[in-house]
Amino acid sequence: MTQPEKKMNILAIGPHPDDVEIGCGASLAKFSSKGHNVYIFVASDGAAGGELEVRRAEQEISARILGINEVYWGGYRDTEIMIDRHTIASVEKVIHQVKPDMILVNYHDDTHQDHRNMAAITNSATRYIRNVLFYETPTTQNFMPNVFVDIGTEFLAIKLQALRAHTSQVNRTNIANLSIIQVAESSAHFRGVQARVACAEAFHSLRLFINI
Repeated sequence: MTQPEKKMNILAIGPHPDDVEIGCGASLAKFSSKGHNVYIFVASDGAAGGELEVRRAEQEISARILGINEVYWGGYRDTEIMIDRHTIASVEKVIHQVKPDMILVNYHDDTHQDHRNMAAITNSATRYIRNVLFYETPTTQNFMPNVFVDIGTEFLAIKLQALRAHTSQVNRTNIANLSIIQVAESSAHFRGVQARVACAEAFHSLRLFINI
């Protein structure tokens, strides 16, 4: 007799609003579509890149598009996320509430200090979590993926819709004439080629537990 699929709790962690969407939005939407419980922790308010209230509202709209169960907010100031006992404890608190089977967070080698620090904070906070994967963002460096998720055109479209919900950020790529939508599409096709599918999101595993 085939055993019913276990419903998992998935927690995605992002330093700022829209980081999770660009890094693993399609995978989160796919998890949600399969009936898994998906949660987001956003560490900072994103106020350095726009108005606090606007960015928070955009994140909440985006989360509904992806099928997120709940958004947790860290309340830290944009560009000022520090590696200390308090921030580690705040992530541990969310982990205790969500009881995640898998955690997704941005890769540690990154040109943005909040990204670097959030990866280090999560590394400490997830020391007892079996499955921890790093995702990439446009500021990631030296990323070597070893895990891929086939997102197809269906979940790529949902990811792009979620990114468009971050209206104030769509054109803030610091790359002339290139929006975050175009960046996401290009990345999905490039990682898809590597994974031998049409579209994919890529991850690097800190830990990946395979139950045989």
